[in-house]
Amino acid sequence: MYTNSAYLHNSLLDIVDKSRPLIVTSCGTYKLYTQKEFTTYRPKGRKDYQLIYVAAGKAHFEIDGQDVIACPGSMVIYRPRQMQRYVYYGDEHTEVFWVHFTGGEVKQTLRRYGINDDVNMFYGGDHAEYRILFRQMIQELQLCRDDYEEMLEYIFRQMLILAHRQQGQDDSKTVSAMAEEMDRAAAYFSEHYNEGILVEDYASMHNMSVSWFIRNFRQRIGTTPTQYIMSKRIANAQMLLESSDYNMTEIAKIVGYDNPLYFSRVFKKEKGMSPMEYRKSLRH
Repeated sequence: MYTNSAYLHNSLLDIVDKSRPLIVTSCGTYKLYTQKEFTTYRPKGRKDYQLIYVAAGKAHFEIDGQDVIACPGSMVIYRPRQMQRYVYYGDEHTEVFWVHFTGGEVKQTLRRYGINDDVNMFYGGDHAEYRILFRQMIQELQLCRDDYEEMLEYIFRQMLILAHRQQGQDDSKTVSAMAEEMDRAAAYFSEHYNEGILVEDYASMHNMSVSWFIRNFRQRIGTTPTQYIMSKRIANAQMLLESSDYNMTEIAKIVGYDNPLYFSRVFKKEKGMSPMEYRKSLRH
């Protein structure tokens, strides 16, 4: 794991200072190489504001009780006393930058740049300029040259302006990443429908909460993962009933059911008749 950070007056404490409109208090970056995961959980949040920018890989956030996957270009903002829970995984090659800030006009400043009070996540753009701006802020905090606090505010405002210019495409990248994730899941289920697939295991292997996965799969595909797998099994069972002489036990086994009686019940529930009745209806 690579990290580089800097703090105003070398203080690691939360700083609340309203003497100026906008004050950058700390800034840094994390990049995961070999570390399996990096988790942050602050149940009572912090006293200041925090902005996190996902530069590469994926980052996993809990926002308003929901698990959200952030792709490159995504920004997450935490306000004072807001619960923070997020995790980065090494095998996703996550790289993030973060900045903490305070001031007497923070709310007005954020609103000025299109970040309203109810916004926690938005798409700022996957641009190299962000890396440059974050590194400039880190350096200013580390070197403490003349007028560095004013320079920090100036650089941070540049970042907010850049993000504001991107908000016409606000959630397009995040939505696109979610859609691709769900399409990959549907393709996997289509290929492995006759295996002992557990939706919980699939979600865990891909670092997703089960509830988030099911909700977004249904939104993208139009049905739940379990229903999708079952529909593939029944459709292929129909094909075998129509075009083969396999008996019910063999067909059940082929499409993923070890228990032929259970297979028969599921088939009848979906098609209104048993597998045997379905086959007979085709031959009359």
